[in-house]
Formats: sequence, C-alpha cells, structure tokens
Amino acid sequence: MFSAAPTPRRALPAARAADTDRTEATAGPSGGPEAAEPPSPKAGSRNPFFDNAKYLAIVLVAMGHSWEPLTDGSRAAEAFYMTVYTFHMPAFIIISGYFSRSFDMRKDRLQRLVTGVAVPYVLFETAYAFFKRWADDDPGQPISLLDPWFLTWFLVALFIWRLTTPLWKIVRWPIPLAVAIAVLASVSPDIGDDLDLQRVLQFLPFFVLGLSLRAEHFAMVQRRAVRIASIPVFAAALVMAYWAAPRMTSAWFYHRDSAQELGTTWWIGAVMTLALFGCSIVLTACFFSWVPTRRTWFTVLGAGTLYGYLLHGFLAKGSRFWGWFDDYAWLHTPLGEIAVTLIAGAIVTALCTPPVRKVFRFAMEPTMAWAFRKDPADTARARVSA
Repeated sequence: MFSAAPTPRRALPAARAADTDRTEATAGPSGGPEAAEPPSPKAGSRNPFFDNAKYLAIVLVAMGHSWEPLTDGSRAAEAFYMTVYTFHMPAFIIISGYFSRSFDMRKDRLQRLVTGVAVPYVLFETAYAFFKRWADDDPGQPISLLDPWFLTWFLVALFIWRLTTPLWKIVRWPIPLAVAIAVLASVSPDIGDDLDLQRVLQFLPFFVLGLSLRAEHFAMVQRRAVRIASIPVFAAALVMAYWAAPRMTSAWFYHRDSAQELGTTWWIGAVMTLALFGCSIVLTACFFSWVPTRRTWFTVLGAGTLYGYLLHGFLAKGSRFWGWFDDYAWLHTPLGEIAVTLIAGAIVTALCTPPVRKVFRFAMEPTMAWAFRKDPADTARARVSA
C-alpha cells in the first residue's frame, strides 16, 4: 500500500478547475520523514492526494451509517460515531470548496453543474422516494424536490455553494462571514426544511474555507510533526466523545436543526456551532495528515466517490427497513460491530469501482448535449477548423 521510496518535495498543484472532480462529494504518511508536501502529478492528470482523501472519507461515511443502529446499545460505537461525524463531511466539503475556486458563470461550467449535480439530485431523490415506498411499505412517501431525503441534501448544498462562489471571492473576510451565517442559522428555527437550508448554511464555512485554501496549506498538514500530533489528538477526541456520548445528542453533528429544535436555548446553539467548527477543523487537518500523497491501490476509487456515496444509501436504509439490526442480535456484540464496519467498508469500496461507474454513469455523469443551446461562436470556430 505504501512505497518505501521518499516522496519528492514538491507542492500540490493548484486545482485545475471546479469541474476537475465531481464529488468534491460529493473527493498516510508520505514516504520520507521530512517530505512535507504532496507530490505534483503530471500535467492533465488527477492529483492522487485528493482522490485518496475522498475515498477514505467515503469509507468513513459508510462506516458511520453502519454504526448508527448500534449506538443505542454501545457507548463505544457512539463515541466512534461522534468522532467520525465531526470530520468526515467537513473533509468532503473542504475538498469541494478547493476544487470550486475557479468556478464562474462560464457556460461549460454551468452545464457541468447541472449535469453533474442537479440531474443526479433529481434522479436519486426520486429513486430514494420509490425505494422507501417499496422497502419500508410506505406508499405515501412523497417525491419532493424541495425536501431532500437522506443523502441527497449534499447535492442541493453543493449546487447552492457553487453558485455563490463568485460572491465569496469578492468579500474581504469570507470565512468569518460564513461562520457568522452558520451561527445565525443555528439559532433560527423558522428556516424550515426546504432544500435542507439549515445544513446548507451550517456547513457553509467548510466550503468557504476550501475556497480560501491553497496548495501549501495541504502541504503544511502533511508534515511529520502534524502526523505525530494527530495521534494524541484523535485519542483525546475519542475519550471526549466517550464521555459525551450519554450526555449529548449526536444530532448536533448533522447540522440539520436549530438549537431550539434540539431542545436547548439559542446561545448554546451559537456556542456549539463555533465549538464544533473548531473541532471539525482540527480533526480534518489530522485526517488529511495521514492521507497518502502517492498513488495507492484505492486512488482510482477516489474518482467514484459520488457513486459510492449515493448508491450505498439504498443498502444503509434498507438494512433498517428490513430489520437486520433487530433480527440478528450478534451484530450488537463487539465482533458483530467489527464485522458490520468491515462489510460497510467493502460495500462502499465496490460501489466506487470503474465497472459500477460505467453502469451508472448515465445517472451520475450524463452529457446531455441535447439539453443545451449550442454557442454560435463555437459552431463558427468548428466550421472554420473543418
């Protein structure tokens, strides 16, 4: 998995464009002890660091969903669940922001936003609704494009965040402004559920942070000192989560409700939003410090994280609808919890593979040239070239 050769000391290249990666999903130590900077890929190629990070993050997402049914009876499972939920989606969102830095209202980028984000949202929101009607015996489950169900909230959020990118590029203090918006959202119970705006606004600071990052920032967290420091930091996070598990609800980590909806006062919501933002940044930096910077066996899977993200949702929800965690008591034993974790990782890995991407590309990456007007200038240039 890891090469013994030292990593060349070169900086991460600047992101090529917002349309370089699609999930920007919504994606270990370097060889030498002093090699602090991820290597630059060849021109026109994908950067393995980001593909590795997205794959590892999507594995943690799937594992987190597999732990959710176990958290009621296992304090340890709840502690791991809370710790992972602190940073796995922030990591995805930061990468999304980083690859959105060059997004503008150019025609081809808007088309890519529609085909790569809006269309999958419509298709999977509809598919999830029909799946719930069948698997959960719930014929009344509505098909509502205004009320994202389960995983599709991220596509709505990514669509909105990307459209606002030009605005964040012109304000003087984008990150403090985004944090202020997140805090205000967390104390505003009247926002409602339309388009999951609570999540859109409360996760916004991570996207804006990604917009503000440069290659050298990712190189900084790859330093040996950061990797070493990340071990006690993660250990402390787990201990803290173990202590907090019976004392607080994990709903805080979803960022989908206001403080009042979680049964507390507004000022606690403001404090929790700021505290969780700080914790998420620290743990995300620790996570990035251990992401391999060279190509590994799973690097190719980083290009398929959106596939794994959306497709594993059917099994994650189906396991609850069909009562698997209720029918098999052994799943709630330590060995059962380990088995569930490994199975979840294996399934989402399989769903990120090239064969699966080939089958579902029509839904995830449609070209849809027929849906867009041809630019007269492009037509004229093609005629001249011919």
